[in-house]
Amino acid sequence: MTNKLIILDRDGVINHDSDAYIKTVDEWIPIPGSMEAIARLNRAGYRVVVATNQSGIARGLFDLETLSTMHKKLHDLANAVGAHIDGIFFCPHGPEDKCNCRKPKPGLFQEIQSRIGIDLNGVPTVGDSLRDLQAGVSMGCIPYLVKTGKGIKTVETKAEELPKGTRVFEDLMAVARHLVPEDPFASRK
Repeated sequence: MTNKLIILDRDGVINHDSDAYIKTVDEWIPIPGSMEAIARLNRAGYRVVVATNQSGIARGLFDLETLSTMHKKLHDLANAVGAHIDGIFFCPHGPEDKCNCRKPKPGLFQEIQSRIGIDLNGVPTVGDSLRDLQAGVSMGCIPYLVKTGKGIKTVETKAEELPKGTRVFEDLMAVARHLVPEDPFASRK
C-alpha cells in the first residue's frame, strides 16, 4: 500500500463546471486529459481521492441517486483508461447549513485523513477555486490551482488571497506531469 495521496476537487478539475451546477449525468463531461492524468498519477503510485462540494443536493437541483450515477460515470471513464479513484468525499449541504464539511471548512479533508489513514501534511490538493485550496491547506496540504473551471477567474480576482506556495497549472494533466515527470508505463496496457 502506497502512502502517496492526492486530493482533487471534482467540478472544474476533473469535469467541466457550470455556474448552473452539474445536475445530470449528461452534463457531467470530463475535461480532456483528466482521466489520463489520474491514470498517470496512479501509475506513479498515487492514491487519488476526490473532495467536492455538491450543494445542488441541498438546493433541490438533483438527488443522491443522480450524484451516485455521476460518480459511477466518473469511475467507469477512469477505469476505461486504466485509472482508479480510491474514494469520493462530498458535502451535500448549502452555504446556509453551517456544516463543517463544505469547503473552505476542513471537514471533508478531516474525513479523508481519518478514512484513508494518511496524514495530509504535504499531500497535494488540486482545485479551481480559492475555497478548494483553503480547505486543503488547513490540513497541511500543498495547494495546486488549475486554470480550468473557475481557475482563470480565481487567478484574476483572488491572486492575493491564494495560500502561500500555491502552484498554478493549466489543467490536471499539467499537474500530473509536474508530479510525475517520467511515465515509463504510459505506453503499456
